[in-house]
Amino acid sequence: MHIYVMTLFPEMVENTLHTSITGRAIDDGSLELTCVNIRDFSNDKHGRVDDYPFGGGAGMVMEAQPVYDCYKHIREQIGHDCPVIAMSPKGRTFNQGIARDLSKETQLILLCGHYEGIDQRVLDEIVTDYISIGDFVLTGGELAACVITDCIARLLPGVLGNQESAETESFENDLLEYPQYTRPEEWNGRKVPEILLSGNHRLVEEWRLEKSIERTRTLRPDLFKKALPGLKDSLSNRLKKKFLKREEICDNIS
Repeated sequence: MHIYVMTLFPEMVENTLHTSITGRAIDDGSLELTCVNIRDFSNDKHGRVDDYPFGGGAGMVMEAQPVYDCYKHIREQIGHDCPVIAMSPKGRTFNQGIARDLSKETQLILLCGHYEGIDQRVLDEIVTDYISIGDFVLTGGELAACVITDCIARLLPGVLGNQESAETESFENDLLEYPQYTRPEEWNGRKVPEILLSGNHRLVEEWRLEKSIERTRTLRPDLFKKALPGLKDSLSNRLKKKFLKREEICDNIS
């Protein structure tokens, strides 16, 4: 997969993503990352890319021309249309499902705004979707682009080295991940749950599902409600007996 990032601060994206798992993915070719500086396409001798907004107001707005010319440069390299996603608080809230969908693309362009935004005319011309990473305001879209790229990269074949890691992580089945433990078996008077030392894989998997359900119900009731319809086929008789006592589960999986 090749992700192009249109940005005024390419070093911010590159320095973040050329580390850890995403850095290894780039090094081994599982992920290609190209950051293109929008400022390089400015027609202003000083490299200016922003101007005052029509109608007045605080701040500056990124001009349409350098953004569009930057896009055309990338589009010529790709040779065909591909999704162009603008980082914006008005977009769909990013989640694991969107990440899975985007990971199926071969090329993807992420557009990072700055200042008070980007001239709407160029957005209307080139953008195919808007994505937000949450209901808060960032200085620019670069951090959001890094978050999205990191999440997508983990879903690409071979990136994690163990496909089971991607399949069992939080949100993959609308449940939070179960608690994890490693050696030593006792630390600060706290012991690893005995069942994880039993060697009985069936019981371990059942315990993990149980803990995922309990954790999601407590910490993310919104996710828990979303997960309920899919739990019916996942629960053992013991777990059904335990969880079906709760009215909210009874109503959804009976």
